[in-house]
Amino acid sequence: MGILKDIQSFHEAGEEAKDFNVEDFGEPAYSLYTALNLGDLHQRIDITDEQENVKYYTKSSIFALKGKTDIFDANDNVIAHLEKKPISLHEKHFITMADGRNFTLSNELFHVVKDITNIEGLGWQIQGDIVGLNFDLIDESGNPVAVIGKKLLSIRDKYCIDLYQPEQEQVVVAIVIQLEKMLEARRESESSSAISFGGSDD
Repeated sequence: MGILKDIQSFHEAGEEAKDFNVEDFGEPAYSLYTALNLGDLHQRIDITDEQENVKYYTKSSIFALKGKTDIFDANDNVIAHLEKKPISLHEKHFITMADGRNFTLSNELFHVVKDITNIEGLGWQIQGDIVGLNFDLIDESGNPVAVIGKKLLSIRDKYCIDLYQPEQEQVVVAIVIQLEKMLEARRESESSSAISFGGSDD
């Protein structure tokens, strides 16, 4: 079922889904692709279809640590709002869909590189390499919703999303973007800490 997956699931537009995923789940309905726009101050991410048409795009806080992102469709309608809020000693990452549905991801998932993580309020699970964004989304009935894979050695942070439940497309896009933003904020925090530590004088 893809748990503890070490094999990369990424494939380019126009290529077939990976054989091992097809063996596990069958052929996906279709695939989407994400890529970071280099040089964009708001860290815009485009989500494209198999013909490389933009279906969704993001606009985020200039600094990832602020943790606010909106996802728009190709007609500039907001489909989801993502936000990070500190709660007690932990951070919660909230996803609110335009239809009112909301659910939560926790930064505690970073404590486990390869495991099963629940998405609070949705009943789904993330199975696989979360930090590497190479994982499966499984619904409350144990059925595959999507398989997500990251391209190795890509400066644009490219991902593919193989969809098995097309009706959940926007929710899947929101989850993938939120996870990517969580990792981005983590890198930004670690970089700031390193600069602060390296620049301190006794």
